[in-house]
Amino acid sequence: MQQLIRLQGREVGYRLVRSPRRRTIALQIDHDGLQVRVPQPASQRQIDSVLKEKSDWITLKLDEWAKRPAPQNRLFGTGERFPFLGHELTLDVIAHPTRARTCVERQDNILRIEIDRHLQGEMRETTLRKGLERWYRREAEADFPARVQDYANQLGQTASKVVIRDQKRRWGSCDSKGVIRLNWRLIGAEPDLIDYVCAHEAAHLLVPNHSARFWALVEKLMPDWKARRQRLNETAGKFVPF
Repeated sequence: MQQLIRLQGREVGYRLVRSPRRRTIALQIDHDGLQVRVPQPASQRQIDSVLKEKSDWITLKLDEWAKRPAPQNRLFGTGERFPFLGHELTLDVIAHPTRARTCVERQDNILRIEIDRHLQGEMRETTLRKGLERWYRREAEADFPARVQDYANQLGQTASKVVIRDQKRRWGSCDSKGVIRLNWRLIGAEPDLIDYVCAHEAAHLLVPNHSARFWALVEKLMPDWKARRQRLNETAGKFVPF
C-alpha cells in the first residue's frame, strides 16, 4: 500500500507492508524507495511517529540511493561484461552437447559458463544467473575472510565466523557473537572498497553501534575511510553483478 508523509519539508512516499508475524517497525530503503514493515495492529500514529523520529536518516538515505546508478538489466549472453574485483570479465556462454551440469570457470578476462544445450527461455536465464551467483559466492568466500581477519587482528579481535550472504540492502553486518556477514555482490568492487566494508565490520567487533568511538576505530584502521565510503555509494550500481 502506497502512503505519503511530509519529512524534512518534503513529501516522501513509502510502501506500507503489514505482517502478523512482525513485532517491530522496520525501515528499508533501496532503488525502489522507502518500504515500511509494521506489525498488523500498528496504528498510523505509531507509524508516523517512527518515520518522523527517523526523518534525518530517511531523507539522507533516499538522497544517497538517488545518486547511485541503477543495477544493470542482464541478458546473460556471450560478450556481456561482468564486474570482478574492480575489473570486467567478458562472459562466454557455451551450450555443452552432452553435459547437463552447469560449470563456471575464469580464464584470464573471460568468464566461461557451460550449460545444458537443451535449456531455453526463462529456464536458461535462471540457470545462467544461478551458476554465476554460485561462482561469485565461491570467490567471495575465498577472498573476504582473510581481509576481515587482518583488520580484526589490528584491533586485537577475532571474527568467530565470516559468512557470505545474499543481502540486497546492506554490504555487511556483525552480530553479538562475532559473526560477520558480507554481501557476495561486493566481490565486484575494487579491493580497496571491499577493504572498507571489512574494516567497518571488524570495528563492530569492539563497538556494536555507530558512535564516535566506532568511527575513531575505523579511522585508526583506515584514515581515508570517508573517501572510500563515498566511492562505494557512488559506484555500487556499476560493480553489482546483478
